[in-house]
Amino acid sequence: MMMRIVAGTFGGRRLHAPKGREIRPTSDRVREAIFSILGPTVLAARVLDLFAGTGALGLEALSRGAAEAVFVDQSSFAVRLIRSNIELVGVQDRVRVIHGSVNQAIHRLAGEGKAFDVIFMDPPYGQGAVQKTLSLLGDVARAGTLVVAEHDIRDLLPLPREEQEWSKIQERKYGDTAVSFYVKELAC
Repeated sequence: MMMRIVAGTFGGRRLHAPKGREIRPTSDRVREAIFSILGPTVLAARVLDLFAGTGALGLEALSRGAAEAVFVDQSSFAVRLIRSNIELVGVQDRVRVIHGSVNQAIHRLAGEGKAFDVIFMDPPYGQGAVQKTLSLLGDVARAGTLVVAEHDIRDLLPLPREEQEWSKIQERKYGDTAVSFYVKELAC
């Protein structure tokens, strides 16, 4: 499978793709659709790429004007792949890679006082990870933070209850993949 940065400063640049089934990268088509929806939201944004896999979502954001990106994955193979792709694009000065669980990384980043404008998550399908992770993100988000969650179309994501801080603003489907967009509400 050939992967590339779709558009922006590094548009057309090829990325290392995984061999085997350990990592399921976001296709170029789905990434292009996500960033068409996001538009200028990524300009100068601080981006968090959870379950980062190849790092393609965060790198695409950097290519389109994001200020910095933090990549998180617990797989050693994925972390090596992310670092390799960061070197291919040449953005070492604007990134941080955290090797560990998403839960631990969120707690560490919150403890450092970090907050992000756009958060991508592409967890393993069918394990309820989107809902679990969304409930942890409040400490690394501010009002207006966008979360882009990629999931299997069969994963039914409940709409957040009234008292929760995230609102689902749209969902798009691309074959077997769905992408749900959430925004953090203003504190009451």
